[in-house]
Amino acid sequence: MRILVSTSELAEALVSARPPVVLDVRWALGGPPGRESYLAGHVPGAVFVDLDKDLAAEPGAGGRHPLPAPEDLQSVLRAAGVSSDSSVVVYDGNNGSIAARAWWLLRWAGHRDVSVLDGGYAAWESEGREVTTDVPEPEPGDFQVQPGHMPTIDADGAARLAKDGVLLDARAPERFRGEVEPVDPRPGHIPGAVNAPFTGHLNADGRWLPAAELAERFRALGVHADSEVGAYCGSGVTASSVVLALEAAGITDPDKPAVLYPGSWSEWSSDPSRPAATTG
Repeated sequence: MRILVSTSELAEALVSARPPVVLDVRWALGGPPGRESYLAGHVPGAVFVDLDKDLAAEPGAGGRHPLPAPEDLQSVLRAAGVSSDSSVVVYDGNNGSIAARAWWLLRWAGHRDVSVLDGGYAAWESEGREVTTDVPEPEPGDFQVQPGHMPTIDADGAARLAKDGVLLDARAPERFRGEVEPVDPRPGHIPGAVNAPFTGHLNADGRWLPAAELAERFRALGVHADSEVGAYCGSGVTASSVVLALEAAGITDPDKPAVLYPGSWSEWSSDPSRPAATTG
């Protein structure tokens, strides 16, 4: 499957001889809990996966959403029915920023056949497509997590990339500038980083921009095919959508993706020795 799939493509795949594993990863900062939304209605056959419990380790020194332990992620994916030969489609509420975290983790774990539903559940529901409250009991999968297939950097690596390459900050402009900080210890951004809000990847309806428009946006931000590029955000979640967008734009490719700083600002800002810029 392609990196982004449409609602019509997913609907067709669901009635095929071998339908994909569908993961519902709806989540919102401050709630309501994603499971409540899932139980109220979801794509037929979709399995709910919780961002906080399933797609991240416990908050701590590594930030608010550290990468899960490989064995924990493997248990979650197998319980959801993911096998080594499964096609997987992930969706969130609308903009793909949370679904991109699951996409990135699956790719990091060594699974290549994974896509994000363009427009998410909002697009699916708005088109009057079938929804259900039935909770499936999938046959356990056999997928073996082999971490490290997507590149990551730590705080020192992020500092170097901001100086020598292009480090994109996926947060809203006011958080990047340090005007507000609703969650993390200090306001601001990593010195030298470039603001690239994840919402800029999207049309007004929540669907992703065409590849050519994404590429133009990244070029305007100083990213080119030969750039060393990476991304961070508040806790390493929405930055995954920047990694996805760079690949969807054709600037990076599956064999050489952009790097992710998983700890992101939640880790960086908790260390008082790390500088914080509040301009730009």
